[in-house]
Amino acid sequence: MNQDQSHQPGKKSAQALHRETKMEERKVETAKGSPLAKGAKRVEERAKSSDGKSAGEKQH
Repeated sequence: MNQDQSHQPGKKSAQALHRETKMEERKVETAKGSPLAKGAKRVEERAKSSDGKSAGEKQH
């Protein structure tokens, strides 16, 4: 088995996870009625949703 063949199962799993994540994101955006924040805004949104504090507030 060469190196390319040994990476095939992991590569397929990663692709499947990526597809599933996109589908889940579309469902959430549809239910929410607006697109989810992306990048740094999304990190901040997710941090606040757990306990109402921003990521910066949690650091202090």
